[in-house]
Amino acid sequence: MSYDVAYDGVAVGHALASTLVDRLKRLHQKHGANIVMLDGDLTDPNAVLFKATAHEVFDPLVSRGALTIAAEYETPWWQPEAAQAEMEEALQLGIRVDGVYAANDGLASGAIAAMKAAGILRLPPVTGQDAELSAIQRFLVGEQYMTVYRPVKPLAEAAALLAFDLATGKRPPKSTSSNTINNGVIDVPAWLFTPVVVTRNNIGSTIVRDGFWTVQEICTPEYAAACAVARLK
Repeated sequence: MSYDVAYDGVAVGHALASTLVDRLKRLHQKHGANIVMLDGDLTDPNAVLFKATAHEVFDPLVSRGALTIAAEYETPWWQPEAAQAEMEEALQLGIRVDGVYAANDGLASGAIAAMKAAGILRLPPVTGQDAELSAIQRFLVGEQYMTVYRPVKPLAEAAALLAFDLATGKRPPKSTSSNTINNGVIDVPAWLFTPVVVTRNNIGSTIVRDGFWTVQEICTPEYAAACAVARLK
């Protein structure tokens, strides 16, 4: 029997979109916001899932005129350089960019590079995923708003428990059969975990607490002052 231990891709897409929407509501209470979507490489099933579930959040707002998806791109190979070119194109079209849905931190870095090169001093909120070190550092200087973090420890513990049960002939915990992942042939029972949204405000209680990145790794001399403001120590 096969099992899957993973983070819930539906929850990832919803987290990316919902966190951006919540931020935009606070920033743009008097008018609908314009966003640019950088979906990633849609030959990757994960990108397809993230895009579809993000649209579940965005599309009802679009239909009510509360949000405009001003441009949407499928970024080949998840390349930051391609994302930068896509954002440059959006800016050249004269689009007002109030927010950026970037499906991972690499795409976020490309979008941010394009906006900085265009002379945009006050960057809009930009999403991301993977909790890359460079993304955490961008939080500190106000360049990226959030990332979706997937802690390793819960997956490792669940996989170890599942492997032990299977090796010793025990019935796997019932929670493994509450969700399924289709592998292209069958529906595989799955443990699906909820990802964590990280912003500048909870770096210490998530990324640092878990040891994913240490304060020393994050707070290099270039970011020392920003770390002090964020009370990272």
